[in-house]
Amino acid sequence: MRPESFIASRIFSASKENLSASIVRVAILSVAMGLAVMVISVAIVVGFKEQIRDKVIGFVAHIQIQPLSNNASWEIAPLTIDKDLIDYLVNTKGIRHVQAVANKAGIIKTEDHIQGVVLKGVGPDYNWSYLEKNVIAGKIPLISDSLRSDEVLISKNIADKLYLNTGDMLRMWFVSAENQQTRGRRFKVTGIYETGLTEFDELFLFGDIQHVQRLNNWLPNQVGAIEVAVQDIDAMKLIADDLYFKLPAELVASTANENYPHIFDWLQLQDMNVIIIIILMILVSGITMISTLLIIILERTPMIGILKSMGAGNRFIQNIFLINSLSILLKGMLWGNLISISFCLLQLQFGFLKLPADSYYLTEVPIHFNLYHLLLINLGSILIWFITLSVPISIISRIQPSKAIQFS
Repeated sequence: MRPESFIASRIFSASKENLSASIVRVAILSVAMGLAVMVISVAIVVGFKEQIRDKVIGFVAHIQIQPLSNNASWEIAPLTIDKDLIDYLVNTKGIRHVQAVANKAGIIKTEDHIQGVVLKGVGPDYNWSYLEKNVIAGKIPLISDSLRSDEVLISKNIADKLYLNTGDMLRMWFVSAENQQTRGRRFKVTGIYETGLTEFDELFLFGDIQHVQRLNNWLPNQVGAIEVAVQDIDAMKLIADDLYFKLPAELVASTANENYPHIFDWLQLQDMNVIIIIILMILVSGITMISTLLIIILERTPMIGILKSMGAGNRFIQNIFLINSLSILLKGMLWGNLISISFCLLQLQFGFLKLPADSYYLTEVPIHFNLYHLLLINLGSILIWFITLSVPISIISRIQPSKAIQFS
C-alpha cells in the first residue's frame, strides 16, 4: 500500500463521530442523488423523444414523396406512380419499405353527433405493424387489390365521441373538389386503435385507398403520396435529400421532421430541460465536494503541519486528501448508479409513474436505458470532480508548518 493511501485510510472513517465524518456522509448523499437525477433525467428524455418520434413516424412514415404543387390543404393533386419509380425506391440503399397512401377529408354523421375526420386510404402493401400494436378492440381492416373494402379502423377518440364500437356501421360524407357535390360512403368499423398521440387520434381513420381514388376521380395508379420507411432513422435526412435531387422535378421528398416541425421542435426543447438539470446537479454536487474537502483540510491542519515538518511535500499531502475525496466520490457514484438503474428497471417493468396522455401523448413515464449514456455521465462526473477539487487542494501548499503546529 502506498504511504498516501495508508495515511488516508487512518485519518478518516465515516463511522467516526467527528465534524468531517458528518459532512462526508452529506457529500456522499449529494453525489449519489446528483448522479441518480442526471442518469434518470437523460433516460426519461431520450425515452420520451424516441416514443413520440415513433408514434409520429408510425402515422406518416420516415419520408413522404408527393407532388411539388401540393399545399397544406387536404385537397391535393394526385401522384402518378409507375413500376420504374417503385423499383427505384425499393432498390435504393437504406430504404426498408414503400407504400402508397391518399388522404380525404370528410365528416362522419350519426343520428346525434357529427365529427370532422380524415380518411387515410391505404392499399394491400400498407405496413400495419405500428397500428397492430395499438389496436384495443377488433382487428385491422382486410384490404385487397381486387375488391374495394368497406372496412375501416377508427381511433378510440373518434369512437368515444360518436359512440361507435366494432361491428357498427358509419356513414361518412365527402365534398367533391370539382363540382362541390356531397358524396357519401358507408363503412363498417372492424377495429379501434389508441396511440395516445391526440393530434392524430382525433383525426385519422384508415380504410381502402380505392375509396379515395373514386371520390377524387383518380386513376388506379394515382395516389396522394408515397410513404418510405428507412432502415436507420439516423440516415433519414440523408436519404430524403438524396431522393429530392434524383426524383422527377414535379415530386418532392420530405421527412417527418419537416412535415410536423411543431412536434419535433417541441421534442428538441426537452434537451434544454436536461441540460439545466445536469448543470444544477453538477453545481450542487461540486459545491458540496469542495465544502467537504475544505472542512477536512481545516480539521486536519495540525496534521498537515506535522507532515510538512517531517519533510513531506505538498504533492504528497495533496494526494492524501485527493484519495479521501475520491473515496467519497466513488461511494456516491456507486449508490447513485444503484438508485438510477433500479428506478429505470422498475419503471420499465411496472410503469408505476403515470402521465396524462392529453398533455404528454404518453400514459406512463418512458425510459430508454443506455449503457453508453450511463458510462458518459459517470466519466463526466469524475472529470468534474478533478476540476472542482483543484481549488481546495491548492490551499495545502499555503499552510505553513510553524503556524499549523501551534494550533495542534
